[in-house]
Amino acid sequence: MSSWLDKHAPRRFEDLAFSDQLRRTITTISISGALPHLLITGPAGVGKTVAWRLIARQVLGLGWQSTAHVIQARDLAVMSGAMKSFEDFLRPLGRMSNDTLASRTSLEAFDRNMWSDYASDDPPPAGVEQSQPENGVIPISRLIVIEDADNLGPKRQPYLRRMMESESTTSRFIFTARAPSRIIDALRSRSQHIRISAIEEDKIQLILKQISAKEGIDVADGVIGDIIHVCGGNLRKAIFMLELLSKTGNSGERESVHKLVAASTLQGGRVMIEQALRGRVVEWQWETVYGRKKKILSGAMGELDRLMKDFALDSDDIITQLHHVLTRGRLMLSPDLQDDLLLSLAECDSRLKRSSYPRIQFERFLHDVSEAGLRHGMAMM
Repeated sequence: MSSWLDKHAPRRFEDLAFSDQLRRTITTISISGALPHLLITGPAGVGKTVAWRLIARQVLGLGWQSTAHVIQARDLAVMSGAMKSFEDFLRPLGRMSNDTLASRTSLEAFDRNMWSDYASDDPPPAGVEQSQPENGVIPISRLIVIEDADNLGPKRQPYLRRMMESESTTSRFIFTARAPSRIIDALRSRSQHIRISAIEEDKIQLILKQISAKEGIDVADGVIGDIIHVCGGNLRKAIFMLELLSKTGNSGERESVHKLVAASTLQGGRVMIEQALRGRVVEWQWETVYGRKKKILSGAMGELDRLMKDFALDSDDIITQLHHVLTRGRLMLSPDLQDDLLLSLAECDSRLKRSSYPRIQFERFLHDVSEAGLRHGMAMM
């Protein structure tokens, strides 16, 4: 059974949850017959992948999946021999070969009659199939898609620049990225930039209601609003969360979203308490990010920032989660230490009601936890 992300994915450009101007831009470049290299940017879950898939379907026709080649740059960043894997992707016959994906052509791109009828579930996104270019223009026959291209690093991007200049007569590159500033100027200047903003709340609400109606599920009042609040403009996350609630039979309960978030982030709260008990409230560590050393906040405060940013938890959610961590017995705390921590948590909750800066109050709570850990022999000076 396919995921709702695939089942309810847009099939036409007009179905994209973008602004009218952005939909017109994507439609125009897709049917122009002279597709440029593209750089599609935006935050997580806004439709970058859906956008390039529709463009590929329109430009290459029904056989687009056989001539669209995709690689995840984020995977390259965490694997050994990443440069070799990257070169093997672009040069399938070996590094010394003159044959590259960008220099290949495809018969399917030139002879659309090979596909007599298009499948009912795969219509042309613009409403009509792509017409063959005229006046001797060579049609685009191949797309090379680099997803999360901001993870390519400083060595692989110049490699792409040279290939875009010399070997992409019948091929086009499509890059997706969250941080376009990490793409070198040489690639950005050779690509048309399509910026996708976070999806507006009313559009997410409309899409979730449409999916609920198609799936025939009853959603309790407030559930969709809670999902939108937690997802923060991430449409992919919102659809996935609605599907998960439906599959587990919890879409009819208002508390279901809170329970789902608490269950998925309980581990983070436990780690935060454990770090603080050992005196690791504020720590820094050096990590290599795109070939450069960067100082990253870790320890209990680093985990707190992750919960507040990645999971969009507000102060009440974090208080509830920390209370679950302290009372469910998984930390194996002594009764005296547990009493101290619960008292500190209650004081933190009281301060939060009077403060506009929740992070400061949680930092004070974590230092109280650290002092309690020191008194009970769990923290180090």
